[in-house]
Amino acid sequence: MEKKYFLAIDIGASSGRHILGSVENGKMILEEVHRFKNGPVDKNGTLVWDVDGLFSSIIEGLIKCKELGKIPYSMGIDTWGVDYALLDGEDKIIGDVISYRDSRTEKSIPEVHKIVSQETVYNRTGVQKQVFNTIYQIFEDKMSGRIKNAKSFLMMPDYLMYLLTGVKNNEYTNASTTGLLNAKTRDWDYELLDTLGIDKNLFGSLTQPGTVLGGFSKEIQEKVGFNSLVCAPATHDTASAVMSVPCLEMPLYISSGTWSLIGIETSQEITSDEANKAGYSNEGGFNKSVRFLKNIMGLWMIQNIKKEYNDKYSFTDFVDEAKKAIGFESMVDVNDHSFYAPKSMIQAVKDYCKSTNQQVPETVGEIVLCVYRSLANSYREAVIDVENITGKKFDKINIVGGGCQNVLLNELTAEFTGKKVVTGPIEATATGNILSQ
Repeated sequence: MEKKYFLAIDIGASSGRHILGSVENGKMILEEVHRFKNGPVDKNGTLVWDVDGLFSSIIEGLIKCKELGKIPYSMGIDTWGVDYALLDGEDKIIGDVISYRDSRTEKSIPEVHKIVSQETVYNRTGVQKQVFNTIYQIFEDKMSGRIKNAKSFLMMPDYLMYLLTGVKNNEYTNASTTGLLNAKTRDWDYELLDTLGIDKNLFGSLTQPGTVLGGFSKEIQEKVGFNSLVCAPATHDTASAVMSVPCLEMPLYISSGTWSLIGIETSQEITSDEANKAGYSNEGGFNKSVRFLKNIMGLWMIQNIKKEYNDKYSFTDFVDEAKKAIGFESMVDVNDHSFYAPKSMIQAVKDYCKSTNQQVPETVGEIVLCVYRSLANSYREAVIDVENITGKKFDKINIVGGGCQNVLLNELTAEFTGKKVVTGPIEATATGNILSQ
């Protein structure tokens, strides 16, 4: 029997990868066939995504599959949330896909809340207030007139799969990150859209993970040399990652990467005042489940520190240096806005410690240890919140994703939270993507 391959294209905020999945003796086997860099690009003072570059990398990886003789039966794309493309009446993209790390929502956030309060938005959508939320981005598009000629709204993975197939689709899990879905109906909140003066006709019917969109367009078939089914997975990377958590009961998990997403998977939304104050979101999961979770800054800080040292140190080197600094106890609030997109992450960490009258880290090890301890402390606070809100106690935390390879951070997480830490899979998002297919 010929082996079937399923391709997960998993694109994060700093890199993307093509991972082929197959089944041997009842086990999923993963094989990375292509990897490429990603990141926001400064275009005339606005941070945007290089969509053309990303799509070229997608094509390159598909061609590699052909060269290896491992043609995927189906494929699907997942990415981060909140960012989107607007298409005009001829299905051409309007401008750029602006990155969530751009500061453009500073003016639109207060304007949105002049119309509808933050508490009302949370009660309706269940999404925590974040400066990058789609609700604020699209209202800025309205204020600037950018939305005027738009006829379609597609989240980033929806748009990339549209480029492959010519089929427009709005997949549920990524749409759930926008702050534009009703938490109870799990559909677009048309009343909220009307209130904000956003054209509800931009938004198509939501589909669930596992929906087959069709095959490659003729143009794409000619480029890559084969055809494949395109299946929308759980297109939000965290939704796919949570699918891979090796736990049958309700798990407490951390999806650890550029962001740390900590929470539980449940069947019912939680939109209490307590959940709002704690900064918890209700986002969509596979089979219409709810991911009740909190966004924490994550390894974004470490990634930036690594760049500032011109990649002189590997992530393993950072752990070794941090172990030498054990005993250094200064910590920062990793969710403080100063760490969101600073010119220098190292200086931002030092400035925070100085402003809070703590010992300022000087060595590489002290700086990195400060971040690791701060992350572990933020996990501790988030666990306390989720246990208080749900009334449930958890004895372990499942950590999945690339960050689960950081043994020191795992040890600190166990120490700070008092929970048993279970790690893996590393390629959690790709695993969930393939499971959807």
